[in-house]
Amino acid sequence: MKAVCWMGTSKLETLEVPDPTLLNPHDAIIKVTRTAICGSDLHLFDGFIPTMEAGDILGHEFMGIVEEVGKAVSNLKPGDRVVVPFTIACGNCLFCKKKIWAACDNSNPNAHLMEKAYGYSGSGLFGYSHMMGGYAGGQAQYVRVPFANVGPLKIESDLPDEKVLFLSDIFPTGYMAAENAQIEAGDTVAVWGCGPVGQFAIASAFMLGAARVIAIDRLPERLELARSIGAITVNYDDEDTSVLTALKDLTGNAGPDSCIDAVGLESHSADMQHVYDKIKTALMLETDRPSVLRQAIMAVRKGGTLSIPGVYGGLLDKVPFGAAFGKGITMKMGQTNMHTYMKPLLERIEKGQIDPSYIISHRITLDEAPEMYKVWRDKREAVTKIVIDPWAAKAA
Repeated sequence: MKAVCWMGTSKLETLEVPDPTLLNPHDAIIKVTRTAICGSDLHLFDGFIPTMEAGDILGHEFMGIVEEVGKAVSNLKPGDRVVVPFTIACGNCLFCKKKIWAACDNSNPNAHLMEKAYGYSGSGLFGYSHMMGGYAGGQAQYVRVPFANVGPLKIESDLPDEKVLFLSDIFPTGYMAAENAQIEAGDTVAVWGCGPVGQFAIASAFMLGAARVIAIDRLPERLELARSIGAITVNYDDEDTSVLTALKDLTGNAGPDSCIDAVGLESHSADMQHVYDKIKTALMLETDRPSVLRQAIMAVRKGGTLSIPGVYGGLLDKVPFGAAFGKGITMKMGQTNMHTYMKPLLERIEKGQIDPSYIISHRITLDEAPEMYKVWRDKREAVTKIVIDPWAAKAA
């Protein structure tokens, strides 16, 4: 089969690799019908996430048709159409029983690697380094899905793939980000980053009762998407005013009730802190660039909430924790507990409350993926979301 493989920092190749096989009774083999490039995949591409090995198959947003199931899988059969959550959960450990699916104790066979870095391990993830399980990802024609009796969501309607694909990660991630923001009716919410997760955080904030959502980015195509779903926009490249000043002006100097950092470790800013972070990360004196996190802590109102769906990988510098303490803010963050959100959000799609496919700008083949990673990273071609058809042939 064909698959997109990580071959080193900023180097990907589409290769012919062996088809996956059933390894455990609770496995399923899925023929992938649609997959996507996620913004967090760029952290792998840029070398920010350790324990990647040459030949690793990327991709954690995918769906498809069940090809084969192990003996312990009773809820699926060949021919079923499913969306697969990017987090892998066993369904039986303490954390799964508490519905903290992303903290599953049994799905990461390399938990010892995570424990060295983070103290404890979360769940395994598809296509996201060996410290998170070393599982082959879904930017491929076939994929092995462990714990298939727990994770995949069966799609029994005729909704097209592109309307349900993002249930695999970014729609639930944006929704959980909004839920973590503890939004009350009438609140003002600020969202940093108008990429895919940011777009769904904006949409979800409105679903949960926000009166206003202020969306912060610099790319015209992303800001336009945010405006199209009702957000007020702030361009952080605007030299006339800073983000913090703009937010104070828009909230009567109080600050937003909730702030959502939908950017994470590769954030940018228009001031000197970005230069500082670039130098520090180049010298390995910090691993992440937290300029958005700093801004969000300073911006949120006293007693407000900061929600962080953006991925952070390691060590941060110059985080104004004193301001967070002094204002008495609440912080909520972490990988998405996918299994909680997939079915309810599918119901919203089926009822016509949202069509997640509105964010798609590019539809490509597996052969085109290595070059499109560069386009996505460099924000060229007005890219907002890239979807891959693994069975399509590259145009001549």
